[in-house]
Amino acid sequence: MSKPDKKQAILDTALTLFVSQGFYATSTASIAKQAGVATGTLFHHFPSKGDLMNHLFLAIKQEFADAIWASIQDSGDLKSDAKHLWHSAIKWAMDNPLKQEFFQQYSMSPSIAIEIREQAMNSILGFMGALMQKGQALGLLADYPLNLMQDNCHGQYLAATRYFLDNPEKWQDEQHTQASFNLFWNAMVKG
Repeated sequence: MSKPDKKQAILDTALTLFVSQGFYATSTASIAKQAGVATGTLFHHFPSKGDLMNHLFLAIKQEFADAIWASIQDSGDLKSDAKHLWHSAIKWAMDNPLKQEFFQQYSMSPSIAIEIREQAMNSILGFMGALMQKGQALGLLADYPLNLMQDNCHGQYLAATRYFLDNPEKWQDEQHTQASFNLFWNAMVKG
């Protein structure tokens, strides 16, 4: 197994174990063993379990952001663009249930340092903040503090994806998908 393959095996195994057993109950030895690498190899790539967790969190957040960014359609209608992004984000969750379960468990967890969460929100998902600022400048979105708005939207995303992961048949139901977007949108619009 080459070095990149070993590193990916460690990340894939950590993802599975962190979701199934939890961060604190998962040892680095169990990750290395299930990944088929020596513990020293794990520590070569990741100096600590916390470093491994942070890398995994940022890598999955980047994958998510890349998928959402690729779906952006600048139609000139902010609500239409937001709806498209919302549905793309939910679709990503449904297409990547293990990674979304990881987000469900760790996005707001003290297991992820606030600096790492802020990096994910402000750097990796910075385009979302830019869209919110654009909406505020156009007078379409409420003039709430941007960081609070972003965290609130993130919480709504986690709630909607939790609902759809628990009720996958509802994801295909237009009434439910439209309602999930309306809840998200109405929390931001200027009222």
